[in-house]
Amino acid sequence: MAEYVLIESRDPFEFANVGSYCRLAASLAKAGNKVTLFLVQNGVLQARIGAKDGGMAEAAKSGVTILAEEFSLRERGIGRDALVPEVKPMALDFVVDRLETGAKTMWH
Repeated sequence: MAEYVLIESRDPFEFANVGSYCRLAASLAKAGNKVTLFLVQNGVLQARIGAKDGGMAEAAKSGVTILAEEFSLRERGIGRDALVPEVKPMALDFVVDRLETGAKTMWH
């Protein structure tokens, strides 16, 4: 089992291929890998309750852990209470720690 961190920085309202990245995360998880989808920059916009789902719900159902970078949330005025239940706020240090342990990381 490999560990993957997929970093999503794109807004699903602006880029149609955000869904394909979430499907990739879901596929990796279904294959038995440990997968985290880490939302940063405008990628956190899809984490809001009522926002367009760029494929996050499917990824979460497949066992993908979904995190949203705290600074990006603050920059956009998105509080914890505005996040869908599947998404947890997290510091960027998470990515650095996973890189250090050898997780395979991709940025979109």
